Amino acid sequence: MQPPPNKKLISGKLYVVMAAILWGTTGTSQALAPANANPLTIAALRMSIGGFVLIAIALFRKRIRINDMRITKHILFAAMSVTAYQLFFFSSVIRTGVAIGTLITISSSPIFGGAIGYLIRGERLNLRWYAATILAITGTILLTFSAADTKTDPLGILLAIGAGFSYALYVFLNKKILETQAIDVSLAIIFFLGGLLLTPLLFIQDISWVLNPRGMAVAINLGITTVVIAYTLFAQGLSLLPVSEATTLTLAEPLTASILGIFFLRETLTPKTMLGIFFIFIGLLTLFWKAKQPLQSKNTYG
Repeated sequence: MQPPPNKKLISGKLYVVMAAILWGTTGTSQALAPANANPLTIAALRMSIGGFVLIAIALFRKRIRINDMRITKHILFAAMSVTAYQLFFFSSVIRTGVAIGTLITISSSPIFGGAIGYLIRGERLNLRWYAATILAITGTILLTFSAADTKTDPLGILLAIGAGFSYALYVFLNKKILETQAIDVSLAIIFFLGGLLLTPLLFIQDISWVLNPRGMAVAINLGITTVVIAYTLFAQGLSLLPVSEATTLTLAEPLTASILGIFFLRETLTPKTMLGIFFIFIGLLTLFWKAKQPLQSKNTYG
């Protein structure tokens, strides 16, 4: 017996928020890595480990076979998009610092997601989506400018915008793929290819830090938690939601990162931080409010 449409929508939103919460642990995990850990190598190892585990699980469960893997154009482009996101985002962080790079990436992705959903999929952007997105982005800005490591770099800003667009494009392509393929199969192929695309970074960057037990633990944790588990949860939620709402709900990531920073990294709880957390929380609640419209074939989401 199928659950009612409203319960499907709420379940989808909860899946996406849980994925965003796991992504929000990335900064705290990286802070625990050895001092010589490079953001680009962290990204490459995270993707490679996650892709390997996903493909290994799919092969073990006999969901796919290497000799008959179907790499469609959507899967290939999705792998390229998620790879580009990693490269753009971590490169922007190196140039602009964590605060600005994260702000621009996370704030731009819901805007790109909404635009792609509206222009290509015909998703209707209602007042609730606009209110939630504006509130959550405002909260993200407040969280960002409560930090001290903000700096401006034009190329870094462009890279962060590229990361936001790449992520939104991945969400759109993943939504398209999930309409015809099983979640575990599609994710296994996408992230296996993504890991292969990022492998060259492991040969041109210093990865000696991963031989340290703490470094290895961080890399494995990021690969399992923020790729295998998080992207599986996100895909499960995305299969039930429009692209626009899914990208906005991922703004739970900076909310989680800030809370973890306060409790585990001893970051200062300023009035701006408290207000930022409040705005994001209210924005996310707005998307859960009165979600009674069923999913329809013409993508008219209420």
